[in-house]
This record gives sequence, structure tokens and C-alpha cells, in this order.
Amino acid sequence: MKFRKERDKQPPSSPQGMTIDQAIAAAYAHWGAGQALQAEQLCQQVLALWPEHPDALHILGLLAHGVGNLDGALDYMRRACAAPRAPALFHSNFAEMLRQRGQLVEAEKEGRRAVALDGNSMAAWGNLGIILQEAGKLEESLHCLTRVCQATPDSPEAHNNLGNTFKRLGRLNEAKGEYEAAIRLYPSYSEAHSNLAYLLTDLGLYEEAMAAARQAIEISPRNADAYLNAASIAQKRQRTGEALRWINNILSFAPEHPGALLAIATIERQAENFPAAEQAARRAVAAMPQSGEAHEALGQVLQATYRCDEARAEYERAAKLPMPKPESPVEKKAILLLELGRRKEAMEAFDEALGINPRSASVWFNRCEAKKFAKDDPDIATMETLLTDAERQGIGYDERIALSFALGKACLDAGEDDRAFAHLHEGNRLKRATFSYDAAAVDGWLDKIARTISPEQLSRLAGHGDPSEQPVFIVGMPRSGTTLIEQILAAHPHVHGAGELRLVQSMVDQISGPDHVPLGYPQLIEATAPQDLPRLARYYLDRVSVLAPGKARIVDKMPVNFLFAGLIHALFPKARIIHCRRDPVDTCLSCYTKNFSGEQKFTYDLAELGRFYRGYERLTAYWASVLPADRWTEVNYEAVVDDLEGEARRLVEFCGLEWDEACLSFHKLERPVRTASVTQVRQQIYKSSVGRWKKHARHLAPLLSALGVDATT
Repeated sequence: MKFRKERDKQPPSSPQGMTIDQAIAAAYAHWGAGQALQAEQLCQQVLALWPEHPDALHILGLLAHGVGNLDGALDYMRRACAAPRAPALFHSNFAEMLRQRGQLVEAEKEGRRAVALDGNSMAAWGNLGIILQEAGKLEESLHCLTRVCQATPDSPEAHNNLGNTFKRLGRLNEAKGEYEAAIRLYPSYSEAHSNLAYLLTDLGLYEEAMAAARQAIEISPRNADAYLNAASIAQKRQRTGEALRWINNILSFAPEHPGALLAIATIERQAENFPAAEQAARRAVAAMPQSGEAHEALGQVLQATYRCDEARAEYERAAKLPMPKPESPVEKKAILLLELGRRKEAMEAFDEALGINPRSASVWFNRCEAKKFAKDDPDIATMETLLTDAERQGIGYDERIALSFALGKACLDAGEDDRAFAHLHEGNRLKRATFSYDAAAVDGWLDKIARTISPEQLSRLAGHGDPSEQPVFIVGMPRSGTTLIEQILAAHPHVHGAGELRLVQSMVDQISGPDHVPLGYPQLIEATAPQDLPRLARYYLDRVSVLAPGKARIVDKMPVNFLFAGLIHALFPKARIIHCRRDPVDTCLSCYTKNFSGEQKFTYDLAELGRFYRGYERLTAYWASVLPADRWTEVNYEAVVDDLEGEARRLVEFCGLEWDEACLSFHKLERPVRTASVTQVRQQIYKSSVGRWKKHARHLAPLLSALGVDATT
């Protein structure tokens, strides 16, 4: 149809007698009926007569959005809202599209304009509430969404949206009630099931959470958030492969989904596949340049690859952009500064983060590492109040764990042993409840490693590995002094300390049989042919060498690589392996006080911890008996404390390097340290940790029994 422009206030008519107003009404009707082509044709014909007709532009924006052309939709909606009398509906829809594009500042402006134009529009209030929620303005979001829920109590969407804000406020019991109300009103509401899954994950109810996520996906196989939540559950259970499979489901129907890209960046970073992590993070930033979460994710990858100045810049960009948790990039910057040994600046950043969100358990937990607490420190009372509130209100399970460990550390600093161990026992109990662990099976597995990687197997593979001398492996129990030894060696000008790399574990996980099923460890050693070794070694070297090109030695100080010492020797027959030992009870006590970020399942129960230690002792004694003395050496933490220079010289010589006095000033070394010992290695050698366990013996009975230690001796 062809239209004429309006003339003398009389609506033009087509040869069929349709006015522009009638054409617009018809276009809306076609759009509502899903007849996109007819609606678009009418709107384009209207625009041919009236180029900036706001209703035609609005409908075309809705149509473009419906086919996934968000940039086109935003262009149409921006032009529609430029009309002098554009109604609230236009501004509200424009606001929602801007939110989806990650442009929260402009989205908030349009959302506020919508409710100013029509204060009775619950759709406008709802959209504004969601925008404020994503911008981290949670109290204002709560006001908007409570208003919507009160006005439309039978709306499942209203309850779901309000639940999301309660969730972000940490009011988990109220959030759970809203999600359950939404599901009662609409049992096939995929988004509510997905959000409930996310909530249950925070409560540590992983089986229930996964069931809710699966139900959400069954209802709506293209619910990306449900896949993201399933991936998050898998990752919390330390099932990286499963997590990636959930994310790949999203990419099959939405290849540039920002949330999926952010999830990939996180998963690949944790798996130390840094090129893939950086690629995903940069794609997310390109897709959402105004998203603080995207810049924060990129900052974490840059930090992991030692580009600390770039990482800090990304965190500072993120802090200026809307964020669900606005304190998060400030906290990440504080952690970076702490890793660099800039404790004063780190504390200032932690305090800035607490100024943004005084209730953040994560900030309190990480801040504790940078601080030495005195008796009656008011921070202890503040954290105990937060923990009490968390238990009463059902605040996040992970937050309760973090606060318990933080309080344990703070009270130990303050000399309040009973109070400290009450918190530590609770934190360890909560953490232990989040995963399954069979201590007897693990004990048998440790013995199986020694039986399987026999002298005969090592002899069969001898001489076929890569001849590189670059890798140096520091192994042992966590908290046995591995970070101290790495710092001493890393002070040498020809050594790079790479920290705790998961590359050996990652390599082991990828060794498969002809059916592409992982062979598993240690049995994979029997299926490994000598000619396979150079390829496997290259997998490791290609990833490690880029961390410090030109360095003669690169130190990988992942403690649990003691499990793979025989395989490491087969792969790198000229590599050095340094085994760190420390008093068994001191080691285990130190493990028990830490909420590890990695997989240390054996550390959260005193009896299980002691049993694992005994198995570790048997396995490392076996390695010492079968590996060459010039490739395996042991160092005692207590010996380093007593004779730093003597032990340092011995280790440098063992690594095939000339002595350098810088190794004695390891505490002055400016390099990132990313372990639980981050603060200790910035100090000179001290003896206060030797025999530390004896004054806490009455709290350690199950551990002492498992280790066969008499507390009275």
C-alpha cells in the first residue's frame, strides 16, 4: 500500500481507504499475532510518507529485537524515543533493550523517564527495577519490584524478579520464597526454576540445585541462564569438563552469548588455558563494552598471566561501570596489590570495597589475609555479627564458610584459641558437606600409584622424554613451605616462579585411549608408549615457556604434583623435583585453617587429613627410593628456618645454577605470589611457626590420633 502524508489535519488514505493511524494499528495487530512480515511492510510504507513516525519506528524496533538484531532494534527505539511526546511504553522498551546490550547507564535514564511519564505502569517499574538490580542499586531495585509485586500479586514474573533482587541482597530465604511463589503460580516457568537452582547452589544444596537447573532446561532448552547455572554447579563441584559441556550447549544456539563467554573465560582461566580464557574475555568485552563484569573477567585473565598493570586498569574500568556486585572489582584490585606485596595499598582497597558493601563476606575473608589481628579487634565482633545474621537469614552458604575461616584466622591471631577453633571446626564442617570424599578409597589410590608406576615401568620409559632442564617442580603437602622455597629460588636472576600450575593434572586428565575415554591415573602409565612422551612433554612446555621466555628455570610449585613425580620424571628426565617437608602436625594444622580455592578435599576433616598425610608419606618415600638423587631432593622447612643460606645454596646447586646472593633477600622480591602464604613470604625467616601445633593440641585430637602423635611428648 502507498500512503500520503497527513495534510490539513486530515489523515491521508490509501487507495483502499486506510489512514496512517489505521495502518499503525494494523501493524501492531500483525506484530501481536506474530505476523512480522506484514507488520514490517506496513511500517516501512508509513515511514515512506512520514520518515520519523514514532510508532512505526517502535514497531520496527520490536521486530528487529524479535529476530535478534539488537543493534538495529536500539537504533529504531532511539529514534522513536526522540519524538517529543513518545509515551512511557517506548522509553521502557528502549530501557530493557539497552539493559540487554549491557548499557546500564543509559538504560537507567530511559527507565526513570518511563516511570516519570506513567507512574501507574507496572511494566515500566518492573523494567527499571531489573536495570537497577543489574547496576547494583539493590535497595532502589527492591523498592521498584516490591511495588510491582504488590500491584500484581498473581504475576509469576513479578515474584521472580523480586526474588532476584533479594538474592543479590543476600536475603536468601526471602528470595527462595519468591521463586517458589513464582513456580506455584506457573509450574512451567523455566526462568524461576533456573533462578532457584542458582539460589540452592549458594546454599550448598548442589543436588537440589542441579535438579532445578535440569528442570529449567527441560522446560526451555534455550534458557541460557539455566545452562550457566548448571555449569556453575559443576564448577563448584570441581567438574570442569562437565561445566564446559553445559556452556557449549549455549554456544550451539547463541555463539556470542555474553554470559557464556564470561563463563568460558572463568573456567578456562581456572584450568590455566590462558589463551582460550583471554579470547573469551575479550569477546565478552567487545559484546558488552559497558559491562563491568566483562572488564573484571578480562582483568582476572591478565592477572593470571602476570600482566599486572593491565589487570589493574581493567579492574579500575570495571569499578566505574555498573556491576551486580560493585565492590567486586575493587576487591580484585586489592587482591592483586596484596599479591604484589603492596600491603598498605591493598588494605586501602579492601576498605574501599567494604565501604561499598560492608556485608561482603568475600571482602572480609580476603582482607583477613592482609591483617594481623590483636585481642578485642572490633573487626572480629563485626564479622561475628555478620556470621550470626547469615545463619539466621540463610545468607549464602559460601559466605558462611568464608566468614568462619576468616574468624578462625582472626581469633588465632588474637590468641583466642577456643573461639578460633569453634569457627574453624564450623567452617570446615560446612565445606566438607559440599562434596563427597572416600578417605579409604583415596588411601588405596595413593598406594596404587606406587604399585603401578613401578621401577620396571620407569625403566621402560627411560630416555624417551624431553631433555629440557627448564622445568623445576616443587612438591609436597600444602602449607609445607613450598611457597617459601619457590620465593627463594625465584629471587635468582635466572629463575621464574610460575606459582601453582594445574598443567600436569590437566595433561593427565586429557590422556585418553582409542575410544577417547580418559584412561585415568595411575593406570594411564601402563598404556603410555615411549614415543608418546615427547608429545605430552611438549603440551606442558608450550604452556609454561610463554610465562617466562629466556629464563633458564621455571618453577612449578603445585604441591600435589607429588602424586605425579614418577610421570614427571619420565616426561622430563632432566627436570629437578624438590620435595618440601615440614612437621606433620604443623603442616596439617595449617591446612585445616585454610579455605583453599583449589581442590584439597582431604583438608576439611581432621581425621581424614591425618590419614591422607600418612598416605602421602608412603608415596613420597617411594619416589625418594626410585628416582635419581640428582633429580629428586628433599628440604625440611625447619632446616631452612635454622640455616637459610646453607639450604638455599644447596637448592640452587641442585637446580644446576651458580649461587646468587639475591636468594637470601627473597622477601624483597617484587613478584606476584598467589598462594595462601602470600603475606608470609614477604617477611624474613621467622621461627614462630615451628612447633605451632603444640599449644593447640587439645583441639586436634582426631588429627593426632590419625598421625599416631602423642600430644604429651
